[in-house]
Amino acid sequence: MFGFIKKGLQKTKEAIQTVVGSEKKEKISKELLEEALLEADLDYDLVEKILDRLPEEVSKDKLKKELLWVFDVPPNDIKFDDKPYVMLIIGVNGAGKTTTIAKLAHKYKSEGKSVILGAADTFRAAAIEQLSKWAEILDVPIIKTKHGHDPAAVAYDTISSAKAKGIDVALIDTAGRLHNKVNLQNELKKIVNVSKKAYENAPHKKILIIDGTQGSSAINQAKVFKELIGADGVIITKLDGTAKGGSVFTIANDLALPIYYVGVGEKPEDLVKFDKEEFVEGILESIYGG
Repeated sequence: MFGFIKKGLQKTKEAIQTVVGSEKKEKISKELLEEALLEADLDYDLVEKILDRLPEEVSKDKLKKELLWVFDVPPNDIKFDDKPYVMLIIGVNGAGKTTTIAKLAHKYKSEGKSVILGAADTFRAAAIEQLSKWAEILDVPIIKTKHGHDPAAVAYDTISSAKAKGIDVALIDTAGRLHNKVNLQNELKKIVNVSKKAYENAPHKKILIIDGTQGSSAINQAKVFKELIGADGVIITKLDGTAKGGSVFTIANDLALPIYYVGVGEKPEDLVKFDKEEFVEGILESIYGG
């Protein structure tokens, strides 16, 4: 039942169990629990908020209730109720945007939807090349231009092409350089505005990609993007490669956004819908054993 969680949280589980051990336990002291949660990279203030509501000896059921409370965010269902359904993928360079777009394309195509890609990260030639390779592998169309050209024009052409060809989903990559926030803000706002000119309902979702291996430090970068153009939800990448799985709680708490998917491997199919119950159960299993 918890296959993807066990895979994605393995390193986090090992980190937690260096603190609490692996034996089965009915209750755990608040002091030890604090150490375990911090070891998994939950933010200190959030840990204190959780512990404040708990007794000195904490049962699994009591902790489960508090951990689920952290995910009191909007539901993470994506309803494809328009065509083309346009997703703008945003986030810092290196977070895994391009690979995540490929995984989304694979997922939606396997569900019977037609997909088109837009290579609007024209700031990096490598991003255009990488997305082009994925388009070829996945056998989906791509709209692209030369390095340095106008990214908003790519977004416009992608949406226009999707409309003309009756394509279900348009996935548009964007640049993620943070060293010049003003330039990035202007570029992203232009992409959003031009997308609306191509199709008044676009973009339907602005999805923020967060690198799970960066832990809580990635949240400050995510907040910048949320402030620049807003965001509708989050995808967390590379969860299988980190002992910082607890940062997922901090992401939900700090950004107050739904987590749509988590990446738990390199393959196109290694993108799974986030399930808070399964995720919390995986953390509890790490703490209480069994």
